[in-house]
Amino acid sequence: NYNRVVYIGNDKVVVAYQDVSNSSYGTAVVGTISGTSISFGTPVVYESASSVYNAITYDSTNERVVIAYQDAGNSDYGTAIVGTVSGTSISFGTAVVFESANSNNMAVTFDSTNDKVVIAYVDSGNSSYGTAIVGTVSGTSISFGSAATFMTSGAANHNALVYDSTNGKVVVAYQDGSNSNYGTAVVGTVSGTSISFGTPVVFNSSASSYFGIVYDSTNEKVVIAYKDDGNSNYGTAIVGTVSGTSI
Repeated sequence: NYNRVVYIGNDKVVVAYQDVSNSSYGTAVVGTISGTSISFGTPVVYESASSVYNAITYDSTNERVVIAYQDAGNSDYGTAIVGTVSGTSISFGTAVVFESANSNNMAVTFDSTNDKVVIAYVDSGNSSYGTAIVGTVSGTSISFGSAATFMTSGAANHNALVYDSTNGKVVVAYQDGSNSNYGTAVVGTVSGTSISFGTPVVFNSSASSYFGIVYDSTNEKVVIAYKDDGNSNYGTAIVGTVSGTSI
């Protein structure tokens, strides 16, 4: 469950997942692509407890993967861990708590301009507000700055996060519980170990959920895919253009 995958170059990917056959432990495995096939190394446990809402990104500067997750073995705290790939295997440093409260709906991306990892999540310890935090990888560990909210009323849900490399911004797509669960996006700017946000913009004026988001570097656009609950639950996509701190 809660499978997420990231491409790390050299025809390799890393999959992070909850292994229900092994007490739902947080687990990762390296996949090697060859032509139209993929083979896998030996899975490695990174959290010996139920690991929920796994999200993964690749820090290309430090050549490390970072996994963010809800640690059900530690009061559902928001937690992150750094992984190092060698051949077809992966090893991990020590897990670090970034939010000492129930945290869920994780999304993570790498800001290659500032060499920072950004995690978006729902902070259930703070009215389920949409929240983000900046992480700095050093060796096999990660440290964090102060968290910042990207919404301050109602609950966020279904967070998705991407880095716009042309504009040097991150974009969060989410379900805005304060506004009829509308599909909403907001632009974030990383400065040092902090992040600030512009004004949220509604991209679908009906209930929306299960967002996916990607950056098209050729056309310099963000693409958001989602389930449009207000239109027969159809799978839908929309193109966004970042300008300054808006989209």
